[in-house]
Amino acid sequence: MPYRQLEGFTRSLNRLVPALPPADYSGIRKRILSLPVDPYRSLRDSAEAVTIAVDSTGVKVHKAGGWVERKHGKKSRYVKLHFAVRVDTHEVVAMEVSTDDTHDVKALPSLVEGSMRSVRVARVIGDGAYDSGRAIDSLEERGIEVVVKPRRNSRGDTRSPGRRRAVELVRGVGYEAWTRLTGYGRRWAVETAYSTFKRIFGEGCMAKTLGNIARELAGKVALYNMLTNM
Repeated sequence: MPYRQLEGFTRSLNRLVPALPPADYSGIRKRILSLPVDPYRSLRDSAEAVTIAVDSTGVKVHKAGGWVERKHGKKSRYVKLHFAVRVDTHEVVAMEVSTDDTHDVKALPSLVEGSMRSVRVARVIGDGAYDSGRAIDSLEERGIEVVVKPRRNSRGDTRSPGRRRAVELVRGVGYEAWTRLTGYGRRWAVETAYSTFKRIFGEGCMAKTLGNIARELAGKVALYNMLTNM
């Protein structure tokens, strides 16, 4: 809810309940920006190993014009929101906020690290944006299975063993069979989470600086996880 609408809501509430004082725009903004936000407070407790799906989406930041123009020029008006979603519950177990020039694979290590603070990760599923031998090998060294769609131009002589196995399997049985064998279709859990998230909270962000944008999005993720587990 925009701050002006929230201010009007508190005034209406004050007329119904005089003991509750109305709030003003500046006070609302200052208090919201200072709220401690834990996006993962409502996550379900689980001792079992889980599968997570990772992806990113753009979030419009129209009101951050000055900062975005200094950073990127006049064309960019969005940041990237990275999610790691538990595929069986659709909870967001880790999130990152970055500028729109950050490649998805660069956010992968922090997403996995963040996820492992909440759940025990056994498998990571991602689309072709995460097709990186270094990233795949790093996760497999930690005992995490990686299911990443190989890009069409992927070579079979890549140095990464995990990436090489995926390329050879796709070439051997075809993409459709590879999808069924690896469970890649479960990646749609993160797409569903983004769709639900944007239907509830909209496509944009009201904050003006990257730090406040991250805080606002973290608050929305906290509400999303709470609603998911109601």
